[in-house]
Amino acid sequence: MKKLLLATAIAALSVSAANAAPTIYGKAFLAADYVNAEFDGPNGSMYDEDTIEINSHASRIGLKGSEAMTANTDVIYQLEYGTSIDGDSNGFKNRDTFLGVKNKQFGEFRVGKNQSSLARIDNVVVNQGYWDNLGQTQNEKEVVSALNMADSNRIPSSIIWTAPKYNNLPLEISAMYSSDDANGNDNTGFGVAALFDQGTGFTAGLAYDKDQNIRGDIIRGTATVDLGKYIAAPVRLGALYQVADYDGGESKEKGFVISGEMPLANFARPASLYAQYNNTSNLNGVDDSDSNQIVVGGKYFYKDNIIAHAYAGMNKADNVGYNPTELEVSPRGDAEVLVIGTGLEYKF
Repeated sequence: MKKLLLATAIAALSVSAANAAPTIYGKAFLAADYVNAEFDGPNGSMYDEDTIEINSHASRIGLKGSEAMTANTDVIYQLEYGTSIDGDSNGFKNRDTFLGVKNKQFGEFRVGKNQSSLARIDNVVVNQGYWDNLGQTQNEKEVVSALNMADSNRIPSSIIWTAPKYNNLPLEISAMYSSDDANGNDNTGFGVAALFDQGTGFTAGLAYDKDQNIRGDIIRGTATVDLGKYIAAPVRLGALYQVADYDGGESKEKGFVISGEMPLANFARPASLYAQYNNTSNLNGVDDSDSNQIVVGGKYFYKDNIIAHAYAGMNKADNVGYNPTELEVSPRGDAEVLVIGTGLEYKF
């Protein structure tokens, strides 16, 4: 009897130790990007770049894990940090970092720095590397960038709840709260999202947030369809539409994304081609500040975790600000960015 109890205790300790051990993960993504960027202001050309850059795109390292508290509740945690492995910037910047609990009856709670609820329905964007740039709404200092609509950010001092599944209903519901110190104003932020997915190749999502990603509110809708589930056309299509109402803005920022990705069958390993078009009106809530972006690209999987990338794209933005000398009134003009790149991504 004593031997049986001892064996049971050892087995229980072994399981506990195994559950407590964190998983180390991450990715390194380096690319060579040919960048041609121009900005024409009120008095002519203010910026003209024509160069090849070595860039690190969303490289990161992290650890995550869980451990049982009770029969129905687990502690969950994640510490994830981004880094520029090309050396353009030093150190690490925290990405999604949280401590939380997951309960079979009450759902999952994550507390820390979390992606906003908008990201819970973002399954439309297919762009990679340099062109994974949704959310770059304005030029920063002396660099002219490809500009697009507002996007989901990682919100500090936040808590996000994911509802448990109810009677196998194909709906994922999320709600988020962020404290006012994260926004620099007197308002706390909140957001909600719902994603419908029956596993049949069609999804639809709707999300709303206020005082989280911008000072104001955003409503977003998405839909995707895998045509291969219905007809002999192995293409996955996606569409996103969004309206952002900035506090103090002149007009509502309106934008949409249309994307498509098609797997290629005539290769020894999995590969795909993709295309994506972004359109934004009234960037940052400024009248007649508009952008258009078109990107095509491809991926080749040497292994599931070793991926070769190639992409090319063009972004044109009208009546946008560019203020490298930090003038009191930012000059406005037209920007054009062309980027052709290729890179290698390694996941672990």
